[in-house]
Amino acid sequence: MNDKDFMNMAFKLAKKGKGLVSPNPLVGAVLVKNGKVISKGYHRKYGSHHAEVDAIRKAKEAVSGSTLYCNLEPCCHLKKQTPPCVPLIIQKKIRRVVISNIDPNKEVNGKGVKQLREAGIEVIAGILENEGKELNKFYFKQIKEKFPYITLKIAQSIDGRIGLTKKKQLWLTGKESLKYVHELRSEYDAILVGAGTIKSDNPLLTVREVSGRNPIRIIIDGRLTSPLNSKIFNGKDADRTWIFTSTKSDIRNRKKLSDKGVRIFNLAPSKSQMLDLKEIFSILSKNKINSVLVEGGAEIFSQFVNLDLFDEIIILQAPIILGKGVSSSTTSEFKKLQLLNIQRLGKDIKLVYGIKFSN
Repeated sequence: MNDKDFMNMAFKLAKKGKGLVSPNPLVGAVLVKNGKVISKGYHRKYGSHHAEVDAIRKAKEAVSGSTLYCNLEPCCHLKKQTPPCVPLIIQKKIRRVVISNIDPNKEVNGKGVKQLREAGIEVIAGILENEGKELNKFYFKQIKEKFPYITLKIAQSIDGRIGLTKKKQLWLTGKESLKYVHELRSEYDAILVGAGTIKSDNPLLTVREVSGRNPIRIIIDGRLTSPLNSKIFNGKDADRTWIFTSTKSDIRNRKKLSDKGVRIFNLAPSKSQMLDLKEIFSILSKNKINSVLVEGGAEIFSQFVNLDLFDEIIILQAPIILGKGVSSSTTSEFKKLQLLNIQRLGKDIKLVYGIKFSN
């Protein structure tokens, strides 16, 4: 096995922390000595030991002289809940450290590598760098831009319809797509919909088809017209529902929802009486939301597309032609997109698009 093989092993370990470590990055670590793996570790949840520490603590033999494979630069600062990893790596006399990505966090950003090299440890960086960036795309976006990673998800027929009417939900995709969507939800910090989705679908927006964490549920409802008896407001976890509404919305409804435990954010509306999506996401960023899955209907979907406010789009296409009904988008202009992935989910097709950057 070579450096890439062991780094892929670290990636696989890091993925075990999906949905559990945010706002921290996903990190896996592998210790190799004389060509043999002697220990593995990963960052299990926010506030727990980092991957490097986890691997070192679990080793059944001395780690001195070994090589540490880690997908992200080991940390060296004290502004966090757990001790820095670099001093422990030096103390344990690890001979070589191989990483995929330099940590963009200004508190680290090459300083960890510098300290390791000054201690006489060989450091190799940039192994499977692009794969490492994809793994931690949520973390990198937040650190670099102070703005959450935004994915738009929509299910539609072959002819681009999401339903027959706005008032009634129509299931288009199959059970495989449903399971995939619930898996997605478990990986994102938050899921976002508009008031229209609450009225037509009365959804829970939780993870039920797979094992995982329920995301924060965000509703954009400028006039606060969502029914107060909706499921999302009346469960035991109502406090994980956040509503962004206008300062001009009904104060009584705001009070009733707040009494249920729902978190209310009151924003000043624009001249068009719309809430500012960029302002909403800036607030989410300040509340440690690194990633948002937008599952709203055509209106919400189109607002994000028109503002170029997304990092990727996931289309779940069912093998159905409706011939009439509600279009999945009210916009005719899309920023240049590139197809990143295409996959079959039962009878459905999953299409993942990202922004195409010019060279």
